[in-house]
Amino acid sequence: MPRPSLRRTLAPLAAVACLAAGGCSTPTPAASTSVPRTTNDLGAVQVTGAPGATPKVSVPTPFSVPSSTRRVLARGTGALVKAGQRVTVDYLGINGTDGHQILSSYGSKPPSFVLDAKQAMPGIVTSLVGVPVGSRVLAALAPKDAYGVQGQPAAGIGPTDTIVVLLDVKAARDVLLKATGTPVAPKPGLPVVRESSSGGPTITLPKGAPPDHLVVQPLVVGRGAKVRSGQQLRVQYAGVIWPGGREFDSSWRRGEAATITVGRAQVVGGLDRGLIGQPVGSRVLLVVPPDDGYGAAGNDSFGVRGTDTLVFVVDILDAG
Repeated sequence: MPRPSLRRTLAPLAAVACLAAGGCSTPTPAASTSVPRTTNDLGAVQVTGAPGATPKVSVPTPFSVPSSTRRVLARGTGALVKAGQRVTVDYLGINGTDGHQILSSYGSKPPSFVLDAKQAMPGIVTSLVGVPVGSRVLAALAPKDAYGVQGQPAAGIGPTDTIVVLLDVKAARDVLLKATGTPVAPKPGLPVVRESSSGGPTITLPKGAPPDHLVVQPLVVGRGAKVRSGQQLRVQYAGVIWPGGREFDSSWRRGEAATITVGRAQVVGGLDRGLIGQPVGSRVLLVVPPDDGYGAAGNDSFGVRGTDTLVFVVDILDAG
């Protein structure tokens, strides 16, 4: 973190010059400047407040750490938190450079998110993995594990700012790896879905033209809560083009689940309409006509034409 440079006072040299010249008034010495000492000890951070109430976090500034670290202030009695789980936490964040509060969830519904460094700050993930549910954790996140080299200027966060965050772990639960529930026999005449040796689906199209309307066919009915509009889903999916059957996208092929938000026009309309209301754990076959897909413009990056029907197979692994 940049600090002001130290400056020597020039008053003694000026006084010597005046005496050599036969005398002159002695200038008043300039006030010395001091540089605040940077702290990196989480033990110096004070946290007060009764359980359940909004806490107060006092950080000695400037506070900076070269690598992220944590301190468990109160150890819970629940199961240990694991990477990849969905956790529910209350949090309060402080900019270590100047001590101003940058975010807080206290006083509102605690948020939940998947402990995946691609979805959450890497420093948050490492700070929570291995602590029991019910714990209170104080963490210092190095810039690379928080807002990165770009910082977040709108929130007053610079590229070298350490973030001090208090985390109260409310809950943690596993995220499914594949669809789990009751198999359903699909209606005749639809694409046939089989599971490959790698765990992902293979989709075989029937002969003839595709339907001109959205088709939503559950293949496995999950046991979880029903998906609501606005929720963020963790999914595995594959998509092929009808006619032809060419696979144009697949999270299984990439080797990792994807995160999408439904009901906010952030995915093609057929997925928005077809996934809302499906229970978590389900595998759903969707036949999406052009109007509910990429429209007349198609999607050049996927090689989808404006007249192509899309066929998706989606495993709903989590919703939050």
